[in-house]
Amino acid sequence: MTGKTRLITVGGTFLCALGIGFFMQNTANEPQAALVEMEPVARADFKPLSQPAFPIQQSPVASVDMTDLVPVAPNAELSFDVAALGETLPLVQPEPEVAEPICDITSVATVEAGAMVRLDVSAPCLVNERAVVHHNGLMFTAVTDQDGDLSVSVPAFSEMAVLVVSFANGEGSVATAEVSSLWFYDRVALQWAGETGFQLHAREYGAEYGSEGHVWSGAARDVTAAAMGEGGFVTQLGVADTLAPLMAEVYTFPTGTASQSGEINLSIEAEVTAQNCAREIEAQSIELQKDGQVRTQYLTLNVPDCDSVGDFLVLNNLVDDLKVAVN
Repeated sequence: MTGKTRLITVGGTFLCALGIGFFMQNTANEPQAALVEMEPVARADFKPLSQPAFPIQQSPVASVDMTDLVPVAPNAELSFDVAALGETLPLVQPEPEVAEPICDITSVATVEAGAMVRLDVSAPCLVNERAVVHHNGLMFTAVTDQDGDLSVSVPAFSEMAVLVVSFANGEGSVATAEVSSLWFYDRVALQWAGETGFQLHAREYGAEYGSEGHVWSGAARDVTAAAMGEGGFVTQLGVADTLAPLMAEVYTFPTGTASQSGEINLSIEAEVTAQNCAREIEAQSIELQKDGQVRTQYLTLNVPDCDSVGDFLVLNNLVDDLKVAVN
């Protein structure tokens, strides 16, 4: 995200479930504060179909010759030859109920470098199926392959990491792993649903946007930088092209093995796009704190009108900056 117009918002910590009005200025113009007021999104009206979606065809009724019917006297006794009926009418045996097979789903969690956990799931009867992975408040979508398998590396948010995978039919499985290296790392996540334009940005040691120390989804790095103590990396989670996608970005910094002291500036940003303009969008931040506890905050904001497509909203101070001190 470099070389584009940036809309700067007033800093401040925002509380759970509060609508936020933004004072913004366009850096390409003179600094001028402007309050953006959003119109509510109109709901579509749905009308019932005037005709059934599928026409009903009636079968002709067979005609009966009334002269062939023999009248029966009132209170007459009727007798049946049961043996004869048994010879002509085969007895229909009810088919036994067959229980639907239960899918044999297995999950295995393996600790990787950078306090990451690799989750391997096998669900052979759930091929190309949407799943949701849960871990300590973090949620994102995944999809099994043609064999019913999926694999994903998840940033741990607890030393005893519990990962749950759930499918739409109610089935799922659980895997656990002990991540003893977690205390070496600081970790912040941002998660949302659908196309919102949200991004998580880290500027390490005072780095400018677009420079080497600017880490975000467009310059994510990988776990190698953290393993060497050189800097952090961003993990992108979630499958966007599936039903009701749940997305997340997680920034990890190796505070315990960092090569220099300084500050990591963190910000949450949202690009104004054709998909989110003139809409209300929501997100949740998750911060792993020094005492091992997890802090979550909710954000709701009104995106400017669609003539602002291409601009950015910058939310400072929603998540805490990281302080790095090398002993």
